[in-house]
Amino acid sequence: MGDSFLEQLMEDSVFLKAERRLDTELVDKLILQLNRIYPQILTDKEATKFRNLDVPTNVRLGELLTHLQGKGEEACREFYRALHLHVEEVYYSLPTRIRLRDSLDPLTFPSIHQQKHVLNDRGPLFFLGCFSLAVGMSLLYYYSEAKVSGGSRALGMAALGLKRKAQEVLIWYTEDSLMK
Repeated sequence: MGDSFLEQLMEDSVFLKAERRLDTELVDKLILQLNRIYPQILTDKEATKFRNLDVPTNVRLGELLTHLQGKGEEACREFYRALHLHVEEVYYSLPTRIRLRDSLDPLTFPSIHQQKHVLNDRGPLFFLGCFSLAVGMSLLYYYSEAKVSGGSRALGMAALGLKRKAQEVLIWYTEDSLMK
């Protein structure tokens, strides 16, 4: 994901303004975090303005987000850091975080490279078993037809361990060969 924090904040702003978990207390924690640790991002005067309780919380949050976007990339990054520190469940619910998590999750979007080599999930022994059965049947068919005159008795014997339909086909083939 090549989005800058500024672009992410622009995208997440709508979600953050509508988020009910961001109450007055949490918004104040975010403002104080930015003001105390990064006074260059949020001065005391600006922090006081954004903490004004006469203004509804979602309006103050919207103004704060617009202010941070105006301050640039570093301010947006520090807002995300404060949000992650104080309100982790909201941070992980952000649309940009969900998109990032889904793009990195191999179960959501399995890579083409991994799928290219997976033929089935049964493993190499299953393949070897099927291959040897096919080779055995073909060798049995080839040598029994060439060596035994009048049909293939081996195919009739091979039918003993098979299911009813397969037995009928092999026995019919054996009987048909013997009648010729």
